[in-house]
Amino acid sequence: MKKLNIFYWICTGLLIPAIGVGSVMGIVPNEDSLKVFASLGYPAYIIPFLSVAKLLGLIVIFMPKYPRLKEWAYAGITFDVIGAGYSILAIGSPLTHVIFPALALLLLFGSYFLYHKKQALKAA
Repeated sequence: MKKLNIFYWICTGLLIPAIGVGSVMGIVPNEDSLKVFASLGYPAYIIPFLSVAKLLGLIVIFMPKYPRLKEWAYAGITFDVIGAGYSILAIGSPLTHVIFPALALLLLFGSYFLYHKKQALKAA
C-alpha cells in the first residue's frame, strides 16, 4: 500500500508542472501563447477559459474527497490533453511536438489508475 501511495503521489504531483504551470500562465495570456493558439486556429478568448478549467480540475484531483467530481476532472483534463495533441498534429507539426502532451497523458493515466487501485485497497 505504501509503494502504491508513493507512485500515486509521484504521478499526481508531476501533473502540476505538466499541466498546472501552463494553466496559471494562460489565465492572463501573453503574446507567445496567443501566437501558438492563433497558429492552431483557436480564438484568443478560449485561453483563459481552458486555463481556469484545467486549474479547477487539478484542484479537484488533489482534494481527498468528492470521487464523482474527481472522475469528471480526470475526464476533462484527458480530453484537453488529447485535443492538444490532435491540434498539434492537425496543423502539420512534426510528431516530436506531441511528446509533451503524450507524457502529460501518461502521467494522467498513471494517476487515475493508481487512484482507483488505492480506492479498491481502501475498500477491501
